[in-house]
Amino acid sequence: MRYESTRGGVRGRGFSDVLLEGLAPDGGLYVPESVPHLEPATWHALAGRSWSEIATEVMLPFVEPDYERDELAALVERSYTRFTHPEVAPLRVLDSAAGEWLLELFWGPTLAFKDVALQLLGNLFERELARRSNAVTVIGATSGDTGSAAIEALRSREGIELFMLHPRGRVSEVQRRQMTTVDDANIHNLAIEGTFDDCQDLVKAMFADEAFRSRHALSAVNSINWARVMAQTVYYASAALHLGAPASPVAFSVPTGNFGNIYAGHVARQMGVPISQLILATNVNDILSRAFDSGSLLIQDVAPSTSPAMDIQISSNFERLLFELYGRDGPRLAAVMERFRLLGHVELAEDVLEAYRELFDADRLDDDGTRRVIADVYQDTGIVVDPHTAVGVGVGRSLRADGDVPLVMLACAHPAKFPETVAAALGEAPIPPDRIQGLAGLPEHFDVLPNDLNAVMAYIEEHSVRS
Repeated sequence: MRYESTRGGVRGRGFSDVLLEGLAPDGGLYVPESVPHLEPATWHALAGRSWSEIATEVMLPFVEPDYERDELAALVERSYTRFTHPEVAPLRVLDSAAGEWLLELFWGPTLAFKDVALQLLGNLFERELARRSNAVTVIGATSGDTGSAAIEALRSREGIELFMLHPRGRVSEVQRRQMTTVDDANIHNLAIEGTFDDCQDLVKAMFADEAFRSRHALSAVNSINWARVMAQTVYYASAALHLGAPASPVAFSVPTGNFGNIYAGHVARQMGVPISQLILATNVNDILSRAFDSGSLLIQDVAPSTSPAMDIQISSNFERLLFELYGRDGPRLAAVMERFRLLGHVELAEDVLEAYRELFDADRLDDDGTRRVIADVYQDTGIVVDPHTAVGVGVGRSLRADGDVPLVMLACAHPAKFPETVAAALGEAPIPPDRIQGLAGLPEHFDVLPNDLNAVMAYIEEHSVRS
């Protein structure tokens, strides 16, 4: 397997290099030069197998020859020992008569879907750094759940120092405390006076500074890192297998902010998972669903919402899809992305828009609609869903194309991470698990910085052990 940049400046990279580099030197995102296709016989062979066995088979083509099967299998097995459900990502019936399911992705240590990829990423980093006798500075941006999942995956690991940027006042209290109550010496939390998009731009700008990038051996933990996308393809395959793949198709509705989660579903479909429909569900920060309707990518102000992990206007992983839809023409896409960031809008080429609409369905759900879905689901089933999951349920039900095909809605976080929104919908907050209950009494560790690149880089220079 070899990887190339979406901007056309880099080709022929192996998985281990892509893992540690995160973002390509030309500012693009790494993608496989070709997506491996697993034959129907392979899917038949995986039916009834364990999560670890499925994950190893799905991911192995992406990491060869850097990893052999047995080594990858051991890393996978170790990565999911802290998940409290034996199936890691279990399916739960939402409405048996309607063929609706929840794919519960919140059984990891921080109660969010980001754990599925980041617990593995932590082990991959540690293995690769030990092999190279090297160390890295990991820089990340979070709209809520990535931060705590990355911190939990990387805390106290040898050779890894993590600086995590979050938008001050724009994540839930539980999300913030899951990050800031960690006191390991290699963890640094920065509250940026801005939005998630600002945080993400700061991260990309630091990668673009070649001297800074080299001096600190920067690496990425956001879904700009291909390993995150790779790991997330597994639960699409696992869910489809449980519902009869490869003989039977399945549809997915995916709450979408940075486009990484649903892009992983797109990759799984390219690999041969029989996905008949991918439904892109956004909140009021709906640049991707507006582009689906109008053909125009137009940046608007980020509006705070009850589903804060989706409060994004610049969806980084959408570039990976555009690279494919623009015929894998890196220089052409680089010009499109430069124009988009310069002007704040860009019109998609007609053939690109047509292909986008063929691959996905898309719509949005506002905060009032989100609360109604939370209330309706609870009244009908007794199940409490978090606001992000509610967006996926509401949009999924409205856009479902075939009632005979099972519809799986991704349940991305435990509802106890968003007690205020759940309480507003149901009249009472969900009972928090033990790992959340204990956060309130712990001291927090973070520094507030302006949305200023020089200030953030100066902070890292001052606090990094490699400065």
